[in-house]
Amino acid sequence: MIRAFIAVDLDSFVIEKLCQAIGELKLLLPTVRWVAPQNFHFTLKFLGDIDESQVEAIGAALVEALCPFSRLSINAKGLGVFPDLRRPRVLWVGLAGNDLTALAARVESALEPLGFAAEQRPFTPHLTIGRWRQYDRAPKSLGEALAGWRNREFGESTIDNVVFYQSVLEPKGATYHTLRVVALEGAKAGA
Repeated sequence: MIRAFIAVDLDSFVIEKLCQAIGELKLLLPTVRWVAPQNFHFTLKFLGDIDESQVEAIGAALVEALCPFSRLSINAKGLGVFPDLRRPRVLWVGLAGNDLTALAARVESALEPLGFAAEQRPFTPHLTIGRWRQYDRAPKSLGEALAGWRNREFGESTIDNVVFYQSVLEPKGATYHTLRVVALEGAKAGA
């Protein structure tokens, strides 16, 4: 069994801006565990534990569903928390793009025939940058601390590929290994 998910990666200059922001946020939010920059990605579909024998079928389903699907741009802007300010667990950056919902829906529909249930929660495009441990408390002033970040721009990324990843959980955090890359239509060669 392997742990897997489908995602898109952000451009390096957006990741750099996010790292700068985290440098500032560490002072405001000292109890947050920050996601390592090499692990920044936008998850289109979390698969959980799958049998290694499913990898080829999942990859083939993605190719069929996404070819053709035009490359797109997504904008990273603002900060928020899940589930709410009183009991935050996840600190996120908002993501927006014209075809982002359609891309996620295409991935969902490609994987349903393979036994992966459609997500029941509303689609909220975001990039997780930090998490609170269950026993950590967020500051009472969290809303105030995040207010100045609601409209902060982190940049735009061109999405050329959808990536099928394996996630390996280790004591220092997860590491990701690429299982398959599906190029979107209009992507530059070698991207």
